[in-house]
Amino acid sequence: MELSNELININRALADSGINLRIEQRGQWLNLRGALPCRNGTGLIKTQRISLQLLAEQKGLKEAERIVQLVHYQLQRKQFDWSQWTTKSTRKQPEQIATGLREALVSFEEAFFTDPYRRRSPAGSRSTWTSAYLPYLRRLKALAVNKQSCFDSDLLKDTLASYADGSRSRQQCATALAALARHLEMTLPEDWRAEADGYGLHQARFRQLPSDKQIIEAVERIPNPGWRLAYGLMATYGLRNHEVFFCDLAALAKGEDQVLRVLPNTKTGEHQVWPFHPDWVEHFELEQLANNAQALPPVNVDLRHTTLQQVGRRVSEQFRRYQLPLTPYNLRHAWAVRTIHIGLPDTVAARMMGHSVAIHTRTYHHWITRRDQQQAVDAALARQLSP
Repeated sequence: MELSNELININRALADSGINLRIEQRGQWLNLRGALPCRNGTGLIKTQRISLQLLAEQKGLKEAERIVQLVHYQLQRKQFDWSQWTTKSTRKQPEQIATGLREALVSFEEAFFTDPYRRRSPAGSRSTWTSAYLPYLRRLKALAVNKQSCFDSDLLKDTLASYADGSRSRQQCATALAALARHLEMTLPEDWRAEADGYGLHQARFRQLPSDKQIIEAVERIPNPGWRLAYGLMATYGLRNHEVFFCDLAALAKGEDQVLRVLPNTKTGEHQVWPFHPDWVEHFELEQLANNAQALPPVNVDLRHTTLQQVGRRVSEQFRRYQLPLTPYNLRHAWAVRTIHIGLPDTVAARMMGHSVAIHTRTYHHWITRRDQQQAVDAALARQLSP
């Protein structure tokens, strides 16, 4: 987001100074875009792009700004020459550098999708690959090309370091690259775990979780009854954004056990989840969904034409549209912390959330540690007071 804002400011400054060239980001790369002479030498001017072969990062942005000034200078003095910007060496060199890495990534992708566990949920696997692996593998390849680096553990570490300390992206990058390293039987740097640690709710800027009272109050901001139901499901069951639309809701009927079954075609496959708090099923009027799942918002869930990630994005967009004072994942994290406070075993809570115990422990380390210490203190005090 910071880079995007800086790019907007730079382009605005260029416009204010009378320069009709702009810097644009396409994927991981920066381009120059503007009115340039046609490459065929006819003298005509049309909007074209120059591939700058610069990564979309702070250093690349500063270099791109200097190049814009240079191109503008050449255009003003009629000295612009396409041969300076499209030499054969600049086109071919990145491909030569990335060949070994490209083969490794192809091999890794094939192994990912042929894994028997992942084949149980093809849609979930596609979503996981697209959101949790592909962005970081692209960053890895981009760094290899831009820095002309060898594909080794140092490149893995450089890629990890390109994400901000303490960010969720940094932790996800570490997970993706560690999986790649295991596949290729590469040795990770010794301090990999310490460098990767970045997605814990104990970190200050990520963790002002809403109270139960705030969660109940926030739903009043949602005028649409369908989205109120979606919100209630997420708050009561700690569901991921897309899981709201991929659940067996029959158990919400009065007299049933209120245990939802998340369907196999979700990100982490089939699992069951219990309500915490159970009385929220009635409070958010979720019983009606047992016989009328169509009461949820009309979101396209046909995975032949959409993805789990796109379904989840619709939920996030609605939260922003209604200007809710919390995010969808705030509801999920609050549900998890609630289970910790009531003493639900971590293995059970992790299974309900559809992730591993290791991820559960790392993410909720602060609250789990506090709970375990409190239990130890309570036990010690009980022994002291017993006759």
